Amino acid sequence: MSETENIQPDDNRPEPGEQEMPLPPVSFEFLTLSLKTQVEMQLGLLHFGEESERPKPELRLARHTIDLMAMLQEKTRGNLSMVEQRLLDNSLTELRYRYVQAVEETKKAS
Repeated sequence: MSETENIQPDDNRPEPGEQEMPLPPVSFEFLTLSLKTQVEMQLGLLHFGEESERPKPELRLARHTIDLMAMLQEKTRGNLSMVEQRLLDNSLTELRYRYVQAVEETKKAS
């Protein structure tokens, strides 16, 4: 969809009297952080609720999201600002490390 196309209003608007939460600006940084957060949740590093309710890591799904971010890194090479590139590079480095840790923990638990 190009920027010149009209976007139709959706039917998921808040009811009258309800406040609408503002959305963050659309940016590469937000995309990177969104994907990073997904991996953290898939690895069981980020969860809500009691510690006893911590979900088991979804290693296959986490690996897929990390691979998706790596593809994004490859396809955007040379087209990002230094800040965007560092954020993506550092996020991938950290997530790969945490993925390996989660795999090792899973092997120990078996």
